[in-house]
Amino acid sequence: MVDVGKKLWGFCHTLRHEGISYTRYIEQITCLLFIKMAAERDIVDLTNMQYEELGEQRTLDCSWRALAAKSGTELLEHYEATLRALGKQPGILGDIFAGAQSRFKTPVSLKKLLGLIDEIEWTSLEVDVKGKAYEDLLEQAASEGKKGAGQMFTPRLVIQAIVRCVHPDPRVHKEFKICDPACGTGGFLVCAYEWLLSVTHDGGDLKRPEAKRLKSGTYFGQDIDDEPRRFALMNLYLHGIEPQIKLGDTIYEAPERLNTFDVVLTNPPFGTRGANQAPEREDFIVATSNKQLNFIQHVMSILRPGGRAAIVVPDNCLFADQAGAVFDDLTKTCDLHTVLRLPNGTFTPYSAGTKTNVIFFTKGEPTEATWVYDARTNVPHITKKDRPLSAEHFAEFERCFGDDPFGRATRSEKDSPQTKKGYLGGGRWRKFSIAEIREKNFKIDSLKWLRDESLEDASDLPEPEELATDAISELTAAVSELNEIVAMLENGNGRGGAA
Repeated sequence: MVDVGKKLWGFCHTLRHEGISYTRYIEQITCLLFIKMAAERDIVDLTNMQYEELGEQRTLDCSWRALAAKSGTELLEHYEATLRALGKQPGILGDIFAGAQSRFKTPVSLKKLLGLIDEIEWTSLEVDVKGKAYEDLLEQAASEGKKGAGQMFTPRLVIQAIVRCVHPDPRVHKEFKICDPACGTGGFLVCAYEWLLSVTHDGGDLKRPEAKRLKSGTYFGQDIDDEPRRFALMNLYLHGIEPQIKLGDTIYEAPERLNTFDVVLTNPPFGTRGANQAPEREDFIVATSNKQLNFIQHVMSILRPGGRAAIVVPDNCLFADQAGAVFDDLTKTCDLHTVLRLPNGTFTPYSAGTKTNVIFFTKGEPTEATWVYDARTNVPHITKKDRPLSAEHFAEFERCFGDDPFGRATRSEKDSPQTKKGYLGGGRWRKFSIAEIREKNFKIDSLKWLRDESLEDASDLPEPEELATDAISELTAAVSELNEIVAMLENGNGRGGAA
């Protein structure tokens, strides 16, 4: 296969001389790839785009052919006009190009990029090649130390494993809806649709009215950043889907009336940036500034009764201040049937030291027991080159999970047999009753049973970044507990006998 990402990233170095940052470069790549692939797939006719400018009705040929035919100053002017014209179109096309601007200062660089894109017949490659191209660019940016490069990206192998477990099948009923409230570039929604194609023989088993409904009224999302939203709209539209993706803060800008969904798949952003106060939400039982805990509460709110969810969360979300209260409420109103501990380094190179999990739950019935699969302990740390993430990391988990998307398949701890150290197996599947969870004060992170042999072997210690991340997490948790005690003392709750 053509290493598209590598080629595009190589050219990115030359564009830096024009002052184009890697995020702006990805924006330009995405806009141009969309125009090229729209022509190849004949998705939409861009030859006669009508729009209003300076009080006049105008028509412009925004097709790839028209763009590639120009050069010099005329090319720059036509590209700028093309972005303006497309941004003023009604519907999803206007949403995709809204606010898009040309970042090129010289026609030579733009012409070179057009030539590079024109060399490849994109539709002859795999279906999500455009998505793969900018995912590769994000990986390159992250590996070179560009902070925030991973904010839009969840490893595709993780998403695919989750989707195979959850079965987001919109054929169940006519109002079935799937949502990612922190959708980034739309990876979960795209994989959900690809899964549907795989179980319907590339959509051939779908009836025409059903297919139309699935493509225009099934897939929903939201993101706080306009660039990821743009990428998501493009990515889904090029798959033939017309999604509804809002721009805004999912947690702090909740609508008056919440839309509800049958399936929610999401990876809320890691870290604490912007989470400096508790949102004023009547539907949140626990008031907290913890962003991940608030996303869990939000997902609980937007799930329909009987709806199911899978959320990627970092370890600190499972033991942080007020985590117990959130999971206490979760287990009373939802069946938290499964937790997957992801391998260390799953998000390499974005957040290599961040330990992450996936929680699976169904709304409407309280939790009686939670099954935990530990794909982390004594599993070699994931690296980009030597030990990359693979489907095999999740194969046993998927077998243990079973074929019921609600987590009700017959399960046994024997489904993960004891094996030697380092092998992805080894009794990694364990059941915990709600009584055991309650004894742990609903701190899900404490549901552990495997001995970490790497800590006993000096030659097999975790990576320094991982050790530092662990230390920071533990200190953060300790500070949160101390703050809780201080708050109790200030309220008079700890002053022996005080009223």
